[in-house]
Amino acid sequence: MISILCIDDETELRQILVEELEDAGFKTLQASNGREGLEMIVSHWPDLVICDISMPVMSGHELLAELQVNYPELARTPFIMLTALADRDNMLSGLQAGAEAYFTKPIDFDLLMAKISGCVTRIENERRLGQGL
Repeated sequence: MISILCIDDETELRQILVEELEDAGFKTLQASNGREGLEMIVSHWPDLVICDISMPVMSGHELLAELQVNYPELARTPFIMLTALADRDNMLSGLQAGAEAYFTKPIDFDLLMAKISGCVTRIENERRLGQGL
């Protein structure tokens, strides 16, 4: 089963996101800031991460940079950024840092689920190839 880590300091939004993902059949993990998110990624190796950018303790940008520098074995994990920061510079910064996608709040769940579906297809194909199927 595909596992998705949701990292957001807004509890209500995180809960709605988790509910949508679980309704779609995904296993979910949660964290309320980037530091907790990093700990969850390292200990659970989720298949995909959905992460807010502006959070206390460690931002989404800082988390992604930390993964790429100090955890190269996890750096290929698809990383989808969510944020209220809709300006072009923040979007470019997130994508250039290695984010798979960048969605602004309020979240368009149809678009987000379409992106997740594409990521899941790629993950499952990579797993099949890795098993020699």
